[in-house]
Amino acid sequence: MYMLQEMEHNRTIQAQGDETALQSCDDRSILEVVNLCAYYGKTMAVCSITMSIRSQSITALIGPSGCGKSTLIRCMNRMHEVSVDGRVEGQILLGGKDIYDKDVDPVMIRRRIGMVFQKPSVFPTMSIFDNVASGIILTRLWKRRSDLHNLVESSLKKAALWEEVKDKLKEPGSSLSGGQQQRLCIARAIAIEPEILLMDEPCSALDPISTLKIEELMLDLKKDFTVVIVTHNMQQAARVSDCTGFLLLGELIEVAPTKELFSIPKDKRTEDYITGRFG
Repeated sequence: MYMLQEMEHNRTIQAQGDETALQSCDDRSILEVVNLCAYYGKTMAVCSITMSIRSQSITALIGPSGCGKSTLIRCMNRMHEVSVDGRVEGQILLGGKDIYDKDVDPVMIRRRIGMVFQKPSVFPTMSIFDNVASGIILTRLWKRRSDLHNLVESSLKKAALWEEVKDKLKEPGSSLSGGQQQRLCIARAIAIEPEILLMDEPCSALDPISTLKIEELMLDLKKDFTVVIVTHNMQQAARVSDCTGFLLLGELIEVAPTKELFSIPKDKRTEDYITGRFG
């Protein structure tokens, strides 16, 4: 009850802030979220979110646990609708087309908007090579065996993993360390050449050295892809992102260029969160 009351109380503030939010990070917009609400059954998890994702940039989503960050990015590639009783209201526009239109194939959306999850999700019985090749084969992005090898090598290089695995491509993906497995998952995701790469707390299960490698990789990936990352680590958001959105109780409180949001937040709730007064 308190959460719903808080959402209603903040809705007017959010509506006033949406226009500013779009202007703040919308120089080269590739994805537009318009008045998005997401539900699990009758429970609202995301409330009236409007924001834009800028092309070839890193957008970070921060906020306390349960605030709707992961639900929001799952909506961006139509993963939310496969949840039990998951449903969405509002629009998400990719190239001006609503990805939730009835004539849009969800599989094609997930090919254009890839995702990397919190825990490395390698296929344990598959080789390193086959882990990367699986998505390429399913989407028929190759014509000859040589093309497949070239695509796998190129993806592993983009994921900064090629030099570490080039001599053991037939070994199982599960033989790699945690950080290497996460980079293998990234290689698999980018092998099908998505326009956007969603990353849901990709470093939360990793040690500091592996985390640093993933952060360096993200900065390199934004040359070719648009990256959206969910993170509880505000220092990570400050280090790698160009734009940051702060969510609270299912609402987008504020979104702005990262340096601006962390130095001069416009909303008192954002300031309270980033200074550690709650969360």
